[in-house]
Amino acid sequence: MAVESFSAPSITNLLPRQSSRRSHNVYVALQKEIVLGELKPEAVLLELEIAERFQCSQGTIREALMQLSEEGLVKRLPHRGTHVAACRSADARALIAIRRDIECEYLERVLERAGPELHADLHNYLNAMRNAARDGDEYLLSVHDRAFHTRLFAVADLPVVTPILLRCLIHNHRYKILNSQTSRELEETAERHAPILAALEAQDLASLQKVLSHHISTIVDFGPDLTDGATG
Repeated sequence: MAVESFSAPSITNLLPRQSSRRSHNVYVALQKEIVLGELKPEAVLLELEIAERFQCSQGTIREALMQLSEEGLVKRLPHRGTHVAACRSADARALIAIRRDIECEYLERVLERAGPELHADLHNYLNAMRNAARDGDEYLLSVHDRAFHTRLFAVADLPVVTPILLRCLIHNHRYKILNSQTSRELEETAERHAPILAALEAQDLASLQKVLSHHISTIVDFGPDLTDGATG
């Protein structure tokens, strides 16, 4: 069934941009390659080579790499250059636990502040995920997925915590993409957000906590359960 088109903002636009448009574009391109595994964990990133590739200055590349470093996607080491960050199960376990605490602990605040605008935005993000799944675009699906969860949490009005959640989200998705052992069902990934919307619209706190906790602990789709079967 065709899904209504929705031009959802990139997750990278959900926080204030501190860089030039050129470096931001390089940052987005490199982030995509890291999340999809096109740039392998521990790969060396040479500023000069990247600058030649994108036809821009090394200063622009340095700015993009600093943004990626803030997300934990690259490591910038003195006298050793820049490397793509490792993607370890120990980190994934810890980040999923942190993410569950962040997203599920403050749902009462979310319900107190939720309204038609939030519901509409989340429906739009879900439709955007469906479109990306239909097109087979795993990265774009992950972008809208992260935007969905960030938009939901933003209603709790805890802005200092949002960057922590964003880091958890992007590393969760990267781990999931790099470690899935089976053929990934992208449409199923998108549809697993529907019960969250249903519980939210029903104003059912217990149900919302349960479905969101399960959603996070099972890493959205058929990836490994890194919380030892916890379902909230």
